[in-house]
Amino acid sequence: MRTLQIVHHTRYEYSAPVTLGEYRLMFRPRDSHDLRLLDTNLAIEPAAAVRWIHDPFGNSIAIASFEGTTQRLELTSTIRLEHFALPVELPPIEEYARTLPFSYLAEEAPDLARYVERHYPDPNAMVSNWTRQFLEGEGGPDTFATLTRMCKGIQEGLTYAMRFELGTQAPAVTLETGGGTCRDYALLMMEGARALGLAARFVTGYLYDPALDRADGAATSEQPHAWMEVYLPGAGWVEFDPTNGIIGTERLIRVGVGRDPEQAMPIKGAFTGAADVMVKAMVEVHVRALDGSNDGPSPQAAPRQPASPAPTEAG
Repeated sequence: MRTLQIVHHTRYEYSAPVTLGEYRLMFRPRDSHDLRLLDTNLAIEPAAAVRWIHDPFGNSIAIASFEGTTQRLELTSTIRLEHFALPVELPPIEEYARTLPFSYLAEEAPDLARYVERHYPDPNAMVSNWTRQFLEGEGGPDTFATLTRMCKGIQEGLTYAMRFELGTQAPAVTLETGGGTCRDYALLMMEGARALGLAARFVTGYLYDPALDRADGAATSEQPHAWMEVYLPGAGWVEFDPTNGIIGTERLIRVGVGRDPEQAMPIKGAFTGAADVMVKAMVEVHVRALDGSNDGPSPQAAPRQPASPAPTEAG
């Protein structure tokens, strides 16, 4: 168990006064068996009226409403939590689901159907054909082994690159270009898992890297992160981070989930103003262990995270 502090600061500066619309903010994780919130704070400038809701996926959403005009918007979320890392070894998958293909049980299938459904076009079956290679290897079509090979295959076979455009690339585009950001990698693996008949969903949150903790108690600046989960009978939703080749929750702090990246954006909003108004954006995330709870550097390679410059960026 680690005690972590996460500070997520976003600042937008506008070249002329603008009117801010409603902003949907997804910063607050949900308490669960692997995560316990100790303290949260959300500071917004200019002042906003804030109401909280749960979206269709049970995510905690703050909706901020503003009055008047402004030339800046600052959002600072500070969270302190206890993170209980789950083991990364083979999860206890039900016998019938240990080898691909399999079908979900009748009592689970209706609720998982939209997560199994393919969400993006697959011209010339590019994603489906790419997926089949991971059915081969040690363990053959073993479910967990196949997903592990896919996770590692994305990390090792594609080129990570920051991308400043809004939104997420279609999986076929990620394969065509040979790279993308963490959200692109997550979506590619989601569609790959769905091509195998598995339920998959997108996750937004934060990545803790003990190597970035500093002796003076500060932490280097990072960015929001994105990965994906697959539903495996007996094990539940299992996390895969194809950007860093991480399997399990050891360093992943989950905040929100959705069937599609658009449904799990940390910040989503809009403004109205002059047609030529310019926006300058800055995003900083600091994740550090408190009270000496850093349990030492991970043997994983140094993690990669994307820039997140735009109001609707998915992390």
